[in-house]
Amino acid sequence: MSVEQNKALARRWLEEVWGKGSAAAVDELAGDDFVWHWAPPGMGNDREGYKQFLRMDFEAFADVSCTTDDIVAEGDRVASRWTWRGTHKGEFMGVAPTGKQVALTGMCINRFANGKVVEEWGEMDMMGMMQQLGAIPPPG
Repeated sequence: MSVEQNKALARRWLEEVWGKGSAAAVDELAGDDFVWHWAPPGMGNDREGYKQFLRMDFEAFADVSCTTDDIVAEGDRVASRWTWRGTHKGEFMGVAPTGKQVALTGMCINRFANGKVVEEWGEMDMMGMMQQLGAIPPPG
């Protein structure tokens, strides 16, 4: 696949998986041997663990959207910087619903093979999101 085709798949991944919470999109777009290198402790680092985390997020947040802020690619890898937004309507990581709107920023690198996401590495500002929810006091 070309670099442009991989970028299009990475955008679709963010829009459908993280913008809509589509477990079906994970099954369609991720390879059978998908490895999630940044899985939280206690979650599998495969497609099923990824979908479990996705369900947890979408049960806790409503009005979700995911915006691709930047995207760069070389070879079989695509790096994306994104912003995920939602309203806290259900329990999340032990935090009772607050009704607050949050914005979570992050970056991920996806590796593609045969038109599928086969690996993902990433970082996101969970501390910033927990501060927005009031679960962690802001610095200072």
